[in-house]
Amino acid sequence: MASATEALFAQPLLLLGGAVIAAPIFRKLGLGTVLGYLAAGVVIGPILHLIGGSGEILAVAELGVVLLLFIIGLELKPSRLWHMRRDIFGLGSSQVVLSGLVLTLLVYGAGLLDWRGALVAGFGLALSSTAFALQLLDDYGDMNSRYGQRSFSILLFQDLAIVPLLAMVSVLGLQGGEAQHSPLIEVGIALAAVIGMIFAGRYLLTPMFQIIGRTGAREAMIAAALFVVLGSAYLLQAAGLSMAMGAFLAGVMLAESSYRHELEADIEPFRGLLLALFFIAVGLSMELEVIIDNVALIAIAVPVLMAVKALIIFSICRVSGSSRSDAIRIAVLLPQGGEFGFVLFTTAAAAGLFSGAQSSLLISIVTLSMALTPLTALIGQRLLAREAGEKEEMDEDFEGAGSDVLMVGFSRFGQVAAQILLASGRDVTILDDSPDRVRQAATFGFRIYFGDGTRLDMLRAAGIEKAKIVAVCTHRKDITDKIVDLIRSEYPDVRLFVRSYDRIHSLELRARDVEYELRETFESGLLFGRRTLEGLGATEDEAYEVGEDIRRRDDERLRLQAQEGILAGRELIHKRPVKPEPLIKPKKPVHAVETSTEAPAA
Repeated sequence: MASATEALFAQPLLLLGGAVIAAPIFRKLGLGTVLGYLAAGVVIGPILHLIGGSGEILAVAELGVVLLLFIIGLELKPSRLWHMRRDIFGLGSSQVVLSGLVLTLLVYGAGLLDWRGALVAGFGLALSSTAFALQLLDDYGDMNSRYGQRSFSILLFQDLAIVPLLAMVSVLGLQGGEAQHSPLIEVGIALAAVIGMIFAGRYLLTPMFQIIGRTGAREAMIAAALFVVLGSAYLLQAAGLSMAMGAFLAGVMLAESSYRHELEADIEPFRGLLLALFFIAVGLSMELEVIIDNVALIAIAVPVLMAVKALIIFSICRVSGSSRSDAIRIAVLLPQGGEFGFVLFTTAAAAGLFSGAQSSLLISIVTLSMALTPLTALIGQRLLAREAGEKEEMDEDFEGAGSDVLMVGFSRFGQVAAQILLASGRDVTILDDSPDRVRQAATFGFRIYFGDGTRLDMLRAAGIEKAKIVAVCTHRKDITDKIVDLIRSEYPDVRLFVRSYDRIHSLELRARDVEYELRETFESGLLFGRRTLEGLGATEDEAYEVGEDIRRRDDERLRLQAQEGILAGRELIHKRPVKPEPLIKPKKPVHAVETSTEAPAA
């Protein structure tokens, strides 16, 4: 009894300790947490033999993948999923079919298996790892990028493809016996389960969470969230689909629920821990004996597998419209085998399509390819980052655009302004032409659309015709002027709020009939001056009054300059004109380098 109790605590301690040690080290080295968890699993299991047998651990840890897919589903509204249908069924099906056929020919041509076993092995190796790919996208902050969405579409179709592939194993494995169900019946059961899930999500889940929410029992809400995820996963697994697909559908059905954010917060801690456990379990499952006995074959098979898949994925992505850089990113992200290959190979071995040793060999190839993926993805990212002269592109996707405020430009100025609008509950459509800013902002929860604000078609796609106010927050004066002129010529009645570069620019914008403009440094300069005055002994009220007096006189001077020219309003600076013109007359000489007789930047 004591030994069983010790094992109950010892194994979790080893796994948690491995995660705690490995993850920070590998992240510090720039290799990512996934590779760290894998390394921890290899050290704990195959090398030190501290934990024997990973089957039960892997079975539990797969719940991390299930919870990950549920959270992703929460982020994808049905309308968004419908918008992705071409990538899911076009790009995804092309990848599975082409990769499966090419790999089948390679396996059969090498004489490793007969045609039936080669067919199962080829299509099993064509599947990629959802857990690895999505975790890497999350590490890079690229989940909402265009290439991230296309990668997810391919992975989603692969999850769907596991149903016909398992049916294919059943058909190929029949040798005089009879199957319990025909493939058509199995597909029918799977479709019925999906329809049942959609019905339950639409009519049952939200009312259930409303009832639980009224009780105010926090622990009941967490239990209900886990119940929905695990129940959906079990239902679809029983119907022949994957558990991850069930959780994903549950998430999609709740994507428009008012409880979406609370559910995500409840599930997230379980997701992170179990997903880390999954990667450690993959490391534990690596059979070093099989690898050593077949080292020459595996040394050839793993790079060939990854190269073939990467080449096919790159080709179909380019043909379907991805930029070169995006196609490379997808190709280096999805060249590995996947966890569903484990299921397919085990089932095929049980059906007699190949031996247990051959199944272990295929599983070892898949596992090693998964272990190498973080390195290949990292190399791909580094190479793309170092390419000189090639500007990164992102596909323009304006699904869901159209708000009361259309903000063009999302650098530091726009980010601060957007936070005020979003905090007040206003919807803001943000347009920016920097892929880096789009990806970075996505990691903080902002929804930004990639596009050039100087193009009329981009402004229309972003919903300018629905906008009550257009906020132009670009930081370059020439770009700002181009956008303002374009909007004024095409939409003369639109209310324009514009970030100004300096005083001269403010006057130019007022001449363009801009409703509101603000110099980018004016407010911060006033605040800085007030705080400095307080630091010299003035009270807060005294400093505020001085600042407000400066603001009032500056605004009046701008109004006069807009009417009479740049030299108007000098007397408003001080009772007596001062050259060069500061805002107020200094009491003592100021040592400064005079670059102009005017102070337009004030």
